[in-house]
Amino acid sequence: MDNKEFTASLAKNTLDDIPTPKSDAKDIVGLVKSSGRITGYQLSDGRTVSKQEGVDLAKAGEIKGVGIAHRKDSEYLKTIPDGTEGNNLGNLPSISG
Repeated sequence: MDNKEFTASLAKNTLDDIPTPKSDAKDIVGLVKSSGRITGYQLSDGRTVSKQEGVDLAKAGEIKGVGIAHRKDSEYLKTIPDGTEGNNLGNLPSISG
């Protein structure tokens, strides 16, 4: 296992769940932010959903490329490491919420 694979494996271990996306699952193309905090997600079909709706959609296989993580009592989406930086949630454009 090379260093890149090792790092990806460690990152995947921080996820609580990696849902299996459906064949028509959407991508997250933007982050909705308010005061610097992520409050929602813009999807590839043009919809904007809240953070919780995004988590629920991902759990249902409606969003691809993300896993579910948590901090304290709050669940959120996190990119599944694939060796590509450009599709990481932190690298996506932000829109005001």
